[in-house]
Amino acid sequence: MGFASPVAELVGKRCSCRTYRDEPLAAEARRALEAFLAANRPGPFGGRARFALAAATPEDQAALKGLGTYGFISRAAGFVVGAIASLPNALEDYGYLMEHAILQATDLGIGTCWLGGTFAKSGFARKIGLTAGELMPAVAAVGYAADGSSAKDRIRKMAGSNFRRPAGELFFDGTFLTPLSPAAAGEYAGPLDMVRWAPSASNRQPWRIVRTSSGWHFFLARTKGYGKGTLLFAVLRLADLQRVDMGIAMCHFELAALEAGLAGGWVIENPGIATPHPGAEYLATWRSSW
Repeated sequence: MGFASPVAELVGKRCSCRTYRDEPLAAEARRALEAFLAANRPGPFGGRARFALAAATPEDQAALKGLGTYGFISRAAGFVVGAIASLPNALEDYGYLMEHAILQATDLGIGTCWLGGTFAKSGFARKIGLTAGELMPAVAAVGYAADGSSAKDRIRKMAGSNFRRPAGELFFDGTFLTPLSPAAAGEYAGPLDMVRWAPSASNRQPWRIVRTSSGWHFFLARTKGYGKGTLLFAVLRLADLQRVDMGIAMCHFELAALEAGLAGGWVIENPGIATPHPGAEYLATWRSSW
């Protein structure tokens, strides 16, 4: 199932909508989104997630209270819930697949909001029958955005969601010592810009991409003090969301590249590039196909 609108337009429209109109999803839009979720596509690392569109219930608010202000949601029509087997790179696959679904919802005129956390013992887990060997690192609220939501705008500003790092801090040519300008990126400038505008937990934008003759190499540059094992994650019971963020970035890059006719695919071939980022991790490479 393709999009009716260009990827760049959907990425521009998508925002974290936390306040919705008090109305259900239109039947046609609901059926289209459910069909997309049921397709069971694989992620770039081969993982497949089970997704479902569940109607909102009073119990959902209790599950979101543990996320603090981050989990403030008003009058959502429902939630996209998912489960994925706990395997290597499951979180990246989950982020990739959920973001694809969110862009599909955007294409259908549905507002959404990513909500990352640990939902293993919540009502969300029961909605999809989460098993002991599965993860649910995030859910997404869905509904029709309310106009003029001051609460939504205030939380968005608090999260810094309108700020994006310049391309020179995210994309590099050959090594991490040489920033890659949009002009030098050529036909891949569009896919890179879609990565730059990808959503991420607390808007940390942990992705870094290095271009070499062998492909576009994706790295996770972890934010200091933000991640698994930190106090923030212990208090909010969050999953390792920066790995989910990497899957979101990969989704944006792939969709924009394919739309532009830039055929390719994901491979795991560490180029051995030295990185100035402490704890930076190589993740995957997009290799063009001719």
